[in-house]
Amino acid sequence: MIKNIITTTSLLVAISTSAQVAIGKTEISNPDVSLEFANTENKGMILPYVETKTGITENGSIIYDITDHKVKYLKDGSWFDLSVDTTGQADLSIQSTKTEQATAKTVIGADGATNNTSGILVLSDTNKAMILPKVESPHLNIIDPAPGMMAYDTNKRQLAVYNGSVWTFWKP
Repeated sequence: MIKNIITTTSLLVAISTSAQVAIGKTEISNPDVSLEFANTENKGMILPYVETKTGITENGSIIYDITDHKVKYLKDGSWFDLSVDTTGQADLSIQSTKTEQATAKTVIGADGATNNTSGILVLSDTNKAMILPKVESPHLNIIDPAPGMMAYDTNKRQLAVYNGSVWTFWKP
C-alpha cells in the first residue's frame, strides 16, 4: 500500500513538473517521447478495463473490452480488434475490488492543464510518442500477464498484446 502511494505521488510530481515522463528510469531517451517505460524488468502496461465504450469517442484510444475480452483500438469512430482471438476468457477478479473515480485523469504534455480530452491517461503532445515497456519474448518472460497487457517484443520487434488467453503480435 505504501509503495503504491509513493509510486503514485512520484508519478504525479513528475507529471506536474515536465511534459515528458519516464517510468522506472531517470530520463527520456528521445526528445520526441511523452511517456517512456524502463526495459529492465519483464513487465508490461495494462490497459483500462472498460465495460461500456459508447462514451469513448477519441480516435487513438486503446482499451481492454471486458464484454468480449478483447483489446480494441478506436479509429475513425470504429473499434478494431487487436487481440484476434475469439475464445479469450480473462480472470477479472483482480478488478472486482476496484472502483473507478469518474474524474480520475492524468494528462502528459504541453497542454496538460487545459486539455479536455476524456480518458484515464491522455498523452496530449502532438509531436511526441509513447514508448511501451520493452520485453524480450514477453509471451515467455512475463510469467503472469494480466488481460489487456501490452509490451514491445524486443526479440520479434513487434507489439505484443495479451487478451487474457493468448498473446498476439503486431508488426508494422
